[in-house]
Amino acid sequence: MNSLVVYYSRTGKTKEVGNLISEKLSCDVEEIFDTKKRSGILGFIKSGKDAIKKKLTTLEEINKNPDLYDLIIIGTPIWASNMSTPIRTYISEHKDKFKNIAFFCTEGSKGGVKCFENMENLCDKKPMATLEINKKMIKKDIYIDKIKDFVEEIKKS
Repeated sequence: MNSLVVYYSRTGKTKEVGNLISEKLSCDVEEIFDTKKRSGILGFIKSGKDAIKKKLTTLEEINKNPDLYDLIIIGTPIWASNMSTPIRTYISEHKDKFKNIAFFCTEGSKGGVKCFENMENLCDKKPMATLEINKKMIKKDIYIDKIKDFVEEIKKS
């Protein structure tokens, strides 16, 4: 299956997970870039507010056409129990091109289940697999096994 991992990462955690998934699946990867500055504590606060209000943003131009892939694996950090604004924008702009989807998220503690439900509703498609990685899993280095399980679930489908 021709797959593409697409993610947005404000702090680098989602990027790390996305790149590991791409490596394990030997597939293409694309990082989404927001034109709005989201770094630092002020960026953190504004990002949470944007996510709660379900705002969209302006993204930098993407390099990979999702229409050319059988599976799009979408990764987002959790912002105030919601998907990130850049990922909401990406899905809104490209969902008609998605043949199959899978989701992953990185989070401080919780919010993944609600986020995945919202992503599924926005895509109007059921994901083949989901992966929730929290801060504790990363600190204890157990997230690698979770990624392996996620990749195996995708390969079985």
